[in-house]
Amino acid sequence: MSKRTAEETSADRNTALKGSAGAVPETHAGVEGDDVEMGEFEDPYSDEYESEEEIIEVDDQDDDGEGDDEIADAQDVIAKDEEQEKQEAESTLYLPHRSRPLGPDEVLEADPTVYDMLHTVNLPWPCLTLDVLPDHLGDERRAFPASVYLATATQAQKKKDNELILLKLSQLSKTLVKDEDGDDDDDDNEDEDAYDGEPVMESETLPLRDTTNRIRVSPHAASTGEYFTATSSETGEVLIYDLSPQYKSFDSPGYTIPKAAKRPIHTVRNHGNVEGYGLDWSPLIKTGALLSGDCSGRIFLTNRTSSNWVTDKTPFTVDNNESIEDIQWSKAEQTVFATAGTDGYIRIWDTRSKKHRPAISVVGSKTDINVISWSEKINYLLASGDDDGKWGIWDLRNFKPGASVSPVAQYDFHQSAITSIAFNPLDESIVAVSSEDNTVTLWDMSVEADDEEVKQQKSETKELEEIPPQLLFVHWQKDVKEVKWHKQIPGALVSTGTDGLNVWKTISV
Repeated sequence: MSKRTAEETSADRNTALKGSAGAVPETHAGVEGDDVEMGEFEDPYSDEYESEEEIIEVDDQDDDGEGDDEIADAQDVIAKDEEQEKQEAESTLYLPHRSRPLGPDEVLEADPTVYDMLHTVNLPWPCLTLDVLPDHLGDERRAFPASVYLATATQAQKKKDNELILLKLSQLSKTLVKDEDGDDDDDDNEDEDAYDGEPVMESETLPLRDTTNRIRVSPHAASTGEYFTATSSETGEVLIYDLSPQYKSFDSPGYTIPKAAKRPIHTVRNHGNVEGYGLDWSPLIKTGALLSGDCSGRIFLTNRTSSNWVTDKTPFTVDNNESIEDIQWSKAEQTVFATAGTDGYIRIWDTRSKKHRPAISVVGSKTDINVISWSEKINYLLASGDDDGKWGIWDLRNFKPGASVSPVAQYDFHQSAITSIAFNPLDESIVAVSSEDNTVTLWDMSVEADDEEVKQQKSETKELEEIPPQLLFVHWQKDVKEVKWHKQIPGALVSTGTDGLNVWKTISV
């Protein structure tokens, strides 16, 4: 299956503003809710209906009544236009796949009133993957301006132009929304939250020879001081870097990065020339344990020893040559991990198995399962996203050998393949899902379908009748490939697409 194209249109749960700037929806860094520039003033006394054709003079003495018919037709057109405008004005929800298509002079724009923060980072080439670096700035950071550290890798037109990019984004301001009087509606916030200066981007790059399918940073980087970062390339090589010098350079003026720091400290070549997408660091083994899967169905475990890195020669496999699309270590059991693949199976493995076979295999979809996410708060919940746009949540306590298992929740809202899925690490009920339909959706699994407030909202807004009540927010981004939560900034997310990176936080989470 292809993970690098997206042609579908986007969906937005929140009100979408329609403008006339071009043909492609766009978001802006540090949206401040600027007033829309008005064009020429219209004559308030002019007719609402104007004809660009020849003006027809109505003859009141016309015996056959043709003039009266033309006036009646014109009045009907005016009435229909007014009724349509009234209906559109009453509607507070625009859904691209359900509402009328945008006109040639209309675009979707982000509504700044529903974002606490929204910034766009333009990069020289599209990036298929990203990860958030743990930092030393503290947990539960809610004040603005914010700072984040990111790692990503490019998909350049020429292989020699590819890079691994380490970013520090600072002075990320809170979204300021102007009220009707033109004043910033930010009176209730502290002074530091009202920063309206320009964001600052610092970067360090490392040369790569190929496109990177997946990048993962060790979750123990901040505590150990070793920023181990693994990349899975389209040539089959898995490269491990220590980006500690690059990270240090951002906050140490005058520090010189050693030349050796731009080269990988270890290369996993066990996959041969077979590329892969599955890649994950153990959240429980601080010394470093990496799982990598490829498109031929093999999974290799690489461990760090006291002197070097060692990859097991025997792969974990079921010998069906079906691609391993994603891998997730258990958050509670040190030797357990899960995989998903193009065969539609979710499998649970144990690294202690001498046979290197899965302990449990469950049919999760009739199509490819592209991505999975293991909940950090509830260790028996696993989310999966499929190639047909469906995604669901599984209770691993129901997984038994030979048993037929169904997800405890499943949704078919997205219009194209799911490209990324992630439980909120700070709130077990919130899930982020990205899709090839150019949207990232946020879901609140704590919402009950029979909630009285939900019923009232559905009765007031017709478009909500076919939308799951758990849908919390819809974010638009062109060809979005991956979304990540920031574990130290509650509610903050970073997503990557062909138009760059988005750093954002909604008022909903």
